[in-house]
Amino acid sequence: MPLQSEHERREGKAMATHVIFHEVDDVEHWLSSTKREEVFGPLGITVRTFRDPQGSNRVGLIAEIPDMATFQSFMQTAEAAEAMKHDGVRPETVLVLDEG
Repeated sequence: MPLQSEHERREGKAMATHVIFHEVDDVEHWLSSTKREEVFGPLGITVRTFRDPQGSNRVGLIAEIPDMATFQSFMQTAEAAEAMKHDGVRPETVLVLDEG
């Protein structure tokens, strides 16, 4: 059973942790973008960003997602597609790993 963070204990919620990998057109643009917070923040999703130290266009996120069904539904929307386009995300490369 995953441990809950202090915030989760205070809020009474169990957050699921996911690792998300994908490729982007421009890593620096992706890293500096505020779009992730704009679209994920209202869903209660928090993320930490990572880049490939070898310099490829591969990036990753550790995402704390309170409701996976809501996240999955959102990712099918035009708003999500526009956010990914804004950040230069290559949608066909997105891989979401569940905490096991």
